[in-house]
Amino acid sequence: PVPDKQTVLRALDSARWAPNHRLSEPWRFYWVGPQTKAAIIELNTRALAATKGPAAAEKKAVSWREIPGWLVVTCQKSTDPLQAQEDYAACACAIHNFSLSLFAEGIGSKWSTGPVTREAEFYDLLWIDPEAEQVVGLLWYGYAADVPQTGRKALEQCLVELP
Repeated sequence: PVPDKQTVLRALDSARWAPNHRLSEPWRFYWVGPQTKAAIIELNTRALAATKGPAAAEKKAVSWREIPGWLVVTCQKSTDPLQAQEDYAACACAIHNFSLSLFAEGIGSKWSTGPVTREAEFYDLLWIDPEAEQVVGLLWYGYAADVPQTGRKALEQCLVELP
């Protein structure tokens, strides 16, 4: 767990400085407490049990209970399709700023967009009005037990230099 609330608040402050078209600041942050976390885990466990069986659901529940920090990021909805796209991109930038700020302090994070985040009951648990906001992601954070080695592509594999 991240013992210092100020560390997470600094990361959230970095998040809100993300670029956003027309200064719409479309993001909303929901800091998930222990009761809400337990309810989300229960919701996910029920859904997984129905599709993958109780053993798989319980295995996932055990791993989710170990995740110390939980945050949900939403995007305010817009009736203008271009603005909606710009706003979603801005929320992605906010999540990136949040993650980089935590990383700078040695804290890992993961951005999840799993099926539970699209459930109507998920919105209810977080007091989110689905007519006004959409969930962009469920973010988990904390100090890593180990640092995984990633097999990222070399820059040369994803860079196109134009004349």
